Amino acid sequence: MNILHIDSSPRPKSHSRELSAAIVKKLLQVAPDASIRRRDLGADPLPHATADYADTLSSPATLAAPLKGALDLAETLIREVEAADVIVIGTPMHNFTIPSVLKAWIDQVLRVGRTMESTPAGKVGMLPDRPVFIGVASGGVFTGQRGNQPDFLTPYLTLALNSIGLKALQFLPLQATAFIEEGQAALASEKVIDAIDLTVVRELRDVAA
Repeated sequence: MNILHIDSSPRPKSHSRELSAAIVKKLLQVAPDASIRRRDLGADPLPHATADYADTLSSPATLAAPLKGALDLAETLIREVEAADVIVIGTPMHNFTIPSVLKAWIDQVLRVGRTMESTPAGKVGMLPDRPVFIGVASGGVFTGQRGNQPDFLTPYLTLALNSIGLKALQFLPLQATAFIEEGQAALASEKVIDAIDLTVVRELRDVAA
């Protein structure tokens, strides 16, 4: 089994990094021989869309004859997704949504004619579905009975990933991190990890065996 592990926090010791690492550790308990491909968007940010990339995607004609090198980065990132049986994403909630570095990744991975088709009914994914575990760390509370701030992260990531065919999503929120006292973070993370449904991962392992 191949795991694509993505982090997007700029902080080396952030809650979202610890959460995504804990998710990967949990997956390795089920599939100890799994290989891991790391993509650290926080430590090594992707460039935002260049003029050549934007021009290439601007019309069917330019997409059919892309500028030289304009799609190279996007192809690399898309192939990483295609090679993964499971994807783990760690992300903080920045101003109610995802960090710009994760948006830059999405902008490269979502492409009409490559990962999704544009139809009269909307975008249809071209990639096979696979489990995606999304660890979200938020300084405030955005879901549950105590939720008191907007959440544009969950619906946006759901729509973006669904549009390329990834629909088996599990969001694992670690909330109120701004108020977690030192020494309590591990316990809070453990409670989140306990909510993971590993059924789909076990099924993948059994198929590969």
